[in-house]
Amino acid sequence: MRKLQEPKIDEGWSVHVYDRQRRLLYVLDPSHRWTFLVGCIVGISLALVGVNLVQNQSAPEPVSPTDTPKLEVD
Repeated sequence: MRKLQEPKIDEGWSVHVYDRQRRLLYVLDPSHRWTFLVGCIVGISLALVGVNLVQNQSAPEPVSPTDTPKLEVD
């Protein structure tokens, strides 16, 4: 006797976000995860590069009071 096979339901997942008036704001599908992952990687990379650029800039040397020019009074 032949066994009945259960149909495979592979719909994946999706997240639906609604506002208070029950209007759909946006939907997150499985395909969006790659975009989110790439955005996180690019954002972290830009943040690290920016922090390194700021740290590598030399701070201006403080000017001692004896180096300031004298005021000329008319």
